[in-house]
Formats: sequence, structure tokens, C-alpha cells
Amino acid sequence: MTTLTLPTNRIAQYWSLTKPRVTQLAVFCAVIGMFLSTPGLPDWRVLVAATIGIWLLAGAAFAVNCLIEREIDARMARTARRATAQGEITPLQTIVFSGVIGGMGMWVLFNFVNPLTMWLTFVTFVGYAIIYTILLKPNTPQNIVIGGLSGAMPPALGWAAVANEVPMEAWLLVMIIFVWTPPHFWALAMYRRDDYARSGLPMLPVTHGPRVTLTHILLYTIALFATSLLPFAVKMSGMFYLVSAVILGLIFLWYAWKMFTDYSDLLARKTFAYSIIYLSLLFAALLIDHYLK
Repeated sequence: MTTLTLPTNRIAQYWSLTKPRVTQLAVFCAVIGMFLSTPGLPDWRVLVAATIGIWLLAGAAFAVNCLIEREIDARMARTARRATAQGEITPLQTIVFSGVIGGMGMWVLFNFVNPLTMWLTFVTFVGYAIIYTILLKPNTPQNIVIGGLSGAMPPALGWAAVANEVPMEAWLLVMIIFVWTPPHFWALAMYRRDDYARSGLPMLPVTHGPRVTLTHILLYTIALFATSLLPFAVKMSGMFYLVSAVILGLIFLWYAWKMFTDYSDLLARKTFAYSIIYLSLLFAALLIDHYLK
């Protein structure tokens, strides 16, 4: 007797197209935005629906990114094993997959959240999958700065899901991620600069060299430290957040300064890893502070 088994390898390949680790961080920031948008607890039905819808559209955008960059990915050690880079998932299959999960995400957001969140999330999809991936990334070493707004949008999406509006406080959260993105990504680009040189992408360490990139990382980290204090400055958060932001920011500044004065690829890896921890803990501090007030 033969038994039917799920094609787990193929499921894993499609799952990897959604860049789940990146998507998780984006959705986490969106969920924080949902909680911060209301004095009490958000409606759990909206919370679940918005999380699912934003996750699906984010995954769809990343799948399109993998499709467009499949030839570039094939030249890079970090991405060469992606199914699109190896030709194991065809362009048509990728488009269909992205269309299905993206369409499901829009349907969920429109019917169970609100039209504002659906349209904002769709615009974010277009900004990342089309404007950033096709127009910016292959044409300018400032791609991650200009295109960073798409990746910074999750808190505004979460806020819109619960409040059906995007006030100044939500845009402050967007600004924090926007300023965080360059030092986060350029730390990765520094220790992967040979990979990016093979890819043909005009990444800053390749086009302008390590010294210019390290200077940019340090300056953006200083700007991030200042930006992270804005929620306290506008009385959106209290002392718990302020102390957390200062401690987390000083650690990030230490990493940026150490890279600037005594660079090593190992240090760049640690800086990249810490940048993810930094953003997660910073937003967690915002959430805790919100319920301490």
C-alpha cells in the first residue's frame, strides 16, 4: 500500500520565499503598533486578523523580491540556496504564490480590519517589491536609505488596524525604524561586501569603500539614538522607555564606534545581530511602558 506524504521540502521552499525571520520582526513591530494605538487592549479579533493580513502581504512582497533578484541571489553565497535562485521554483509559480497569499492578505484586511490598513499595506507592498527592488536597489548605493520607508511602515499599519487612523505617534515609530535600517543593513553589507561585489549591486561598501560606509553607520546610529528619544520627548512614553532607549542606544553606539575605530568582519556580524535585538527590545520597552503609565 502506498501512502501520500506532504511535499515538505517544497513547502519549506515556498515558506523560505517569504523570508520568515524578516517577516516576523516586521509583524512584531506592527503588533506593537496595535497595542500602542489604544489605552486598553485592542479587540483580539482585529489583532488576529491584522496580524494575519499584514504577514501574508509582507510574505508576498518578499516572494516578489526573490523572483526579481533570482539571478543576483544565485551569485551570492548568502542567497544562492533559495529555490528561485536554483530554479527549483519557477517565475510563474512564484508569481502565483505571491498573488495568492497577497490577495488573501488584502481580503482579510479589507473584510476583518479596515480599508485604510489594506491600502496602506498594499502601498507598502508596492514600495518594497517594485520601487525598492526594481528601481532603487540596482541603481543607487543609497537604496536602503531611500527604500527604507517601506520596511519602516509596520507600526503605522498596526496602528491603523486598531485606530483606523495614523497619527503623529505612529509616524514616530516609523521614523525610528527608518533611521535604524541603514546601520542595520550596512553592518551586514560590510561583512558580506565580497558577496555584494559579485552580485553587481551598487551597495555602499562596494561603491564607496569600507571607510565611508563605517562613517555612515556611525552617523546614522547617532541619529537613531536621538530619534529613539522622541517618544519620551512628546510624552508618548515615560521613564521606563527613556531608560531602556538610552541603555540600548548606548550599546548600539558602542558597536558602531568600535567598528569605526577597529573594524573586523566578526564585529560587523555582532553589530548586525545586536541591531535586531536592539529594535526588538526597544519596541518591547515601548509596549511595557505603555501599560505602566
